[in-house]
Amino acid sequence: MTDKNIKYVVNGDYLVIPIETGYIKPYDDLSSIIEPAKKLMENKDYLVIAETPISVSQGRLVDESKYTPSLKAKFLTTVWSKYLWGYLLGPLLGIKKRTIKNLRKLPKETQAHKEVVLQLYGLKHALKPASEAGIDLSNAPGTCVSLLPENPQKVAQEIKKEINKNVTVMIIDTDATYKKRGKYFTGLPIAIDGIEANKGFFGYFKGQLSENMGSTPLGCSEEISVEKALEIANIAEDYQKSLANEMKTIHSVKEVLGTEIDEVTIEDLDSITHTPAVIIRKINTARNLRFF
Repeated sequence: MTDKNIKYVVNGDYLVIPIETGYIKPYDDLSSIIEPAKKLMENKDYLVIAETPISVSQGRLVDESKYTPSLKAKFLTTVWSKYLWGYLLGPLLGIKKRTIKNLRKLPKETQAHKEVVLQLYGLKHALKPASEAGIDLSNAPGTCVSLLPENPQKVAQEIKKEINKNVTVMIIDTDATYKKRGKYFTGLPIAIDGIEANKGFFGYFKGQLSENMGSTPLGCSEEISVEKALEIANIAEDYQKSLANEMKTIHSVKEVLGTEIDEVTIEDLDSITHTPAVIIRKINTARNLRFF
């Protein structure tokens, strides 16, 4: 592969090189990410991987159609999330307009989703009006959702070992990390050392009154400062946001795939190009000159 054939963008002082694949299916290995990384990565590069392909490859899928919504789940979906947060607390706290719009049109199927959150993660996470516990509804087939990956730090270390270079591997989630009075925290159940995790709704609420630091690093192949991890995670997220087929929410699935969320098949998901990972390289040595 010659350098002129490598797709990349420049983000500040970094090159961002995407790794494009088909849909990584349940129990697939991660060779479609690792093999290109072996060829393209150089020492001191970062490999940033989205959490969902890791989770799906681990088989961490839950079929929400098998859950019957309780009265608590129905209340949390309709009264709490759709109306209280969609029309009162959301606008009052200045949450994203897109989030408010999505809350106001929550489909009935979301009640089963709340039941999943209640049973698997508890009320602390179910109280969060959206993106509860990092569960991804948009990149799984049918009525399935994907949970966060199991032991992302170990996965990152194993991937680095396979690449066999002096690189850093990081797994991230788009859900936010916040900062207040010099301390970092997230509502997500897991995060790298230095970010207080598993705060659920209480972290989310406090976060609306704090500084949003962007995407959350879940696991890293080595010790890394929170500041550097967040910088690299957000460069990766900037690239993902630029993609035309990004499926950020359940409401974007129909736009991208042309089908309802509960009718998505693995074939549908495999019909588009996915970018589960990016390589991030600092532009500071002669090794980068050939890209320009």
